[in-house]
Amino acid sequence: MIESILFWLGSALFIAGGVFDLIGAIGMVRFPNFYVRLHAATIGGIYGAVLPLMGISLMAIGIPELPGRFAIAGASFVTAIVLLVVAPVGSHILAYAAHKSKSVEWSPVVDKLLEDEEK
Repeated sequence: MIESILFWLGSALFIAGGVFDLIGAIGMVRFPNFYVRLHAATIGGIYGAVLPLMGISLMAIGIPELPGRFAIAGASFVTAIVLLVVAPVGSHILAYAAHKSKSVEWSPVVDKLLEDEEK
């Protein structure tokens, strides 16, 4: 009984991750500038990778006949946690570097980084 619930919950997370990947891909095509596209890429990278990895983790635990199921579940879980920590930091560093190098044309209404640099 519990194996079935874990398997279907994992499958739902896997499908939800695919939907977030699709939303991120559409955002990459439709959004107007680098910073907003970076947001779409981060959404796809975080939710599109972390949710399926969590789903694989639950699905592996939910299949009792699978050899090495706890190793698969543990590796998927650890990978998901690492991605959850590293992906937002990486996108923040990319946005900060693009802003500092002025390599992206952008005319913001408010620019707090520029205001801090002028002080």
